[in-house]
Amino acid sequence: MLSIGSLFSGIGGLELGLEASGLGKTVWQVENDPYCHSVLEKHWPDALRWHDVREITPPYADLICGGFPCQDLSGARRDKGEGLAGSRSGLWYEFARIVKHHLPRWVVVENVHSGAARWVDTVVSELEFTGYECLPVQLSAEDVGAPHLRRRVFVIGKNAHSHRGRLERTTEEQGPPEHAFRSPGDRCPGWAQTEPGVGRVVHGLPYRVDRIKALGNSVVPRCSEVIGAMIIELEQCAANPALVSNLIDVTTASMESHPAVKAANASES
Repeated sequence: MLSIGSLFSGIGGLELGLEASGLGKTVWQVENDPYCHSVLEKHWPDALRWHDVREITPPYADLICGGFPCQDLSGARRDKGEGLAGSRSGLWYEFARIVKHHLPRWVVVENVHSGAARWVDTVVSELEFTGYECLPVQLSAEDVGAPHLRRRVFVIGKNAHSHRGRLERTTEEQGPPEHAFRSPGDRCPGWAQTEPGVGRVVHGLPYRVDRIKALGNSVVPRCSEVIGAMIIELEQCAANPALVSNLIDVTTASMESHPAVKAANASES
């Protein structure tokens, strides 16, 4: 079991999925939003927590994960934003600082697909310069059975000096998968098929705005569960090119056929 440290934790969707895969246990989290911080305290009472990533260097963890702010990157912006030079998305460099300080065995970086051209190459280059082999993986909520798209890119980084497993060095994002869930009838059980029509205007719901914001920023746990399953395969096997080819199937073949997705889907049945 690996120890997991989480940066820009939000409400913990990324580490929740990694834990669900059986990868390890979350030992610390960093999140500056007060509402999200209270959610983390409730669900990870034993984890260490801090508010401002700029002011701390958390202790070592075997895997450091996080989805740094996307506001300066996202394709949802009308303007182009400042990219990684922006004050918010530029917090990636605090992520990189902590990785360089500890050199953990694994790094998982998550962010938007719509602005991938503005961050993936830089993040991969920074990690590779630090000594990591990287594999960017495109994965959407729809790929794991959700009734919405929510496309994201996960960059898996493995410390090249570790003797377990091996990733192909690449700066190219793996191509979009052939989606296994194309219609509501094909989506796996456990997902709500529709949202209540008054969900965003209901009165009297405690912390309604905070909840909607937190959910909107969150990683879909079943996506990160797939990423965790991929890392477990590499952790348990010696360097093997055939294994790497099997792992890349998660982004180039039917999601339904990949063992990691089958396992995630079975947990919801």
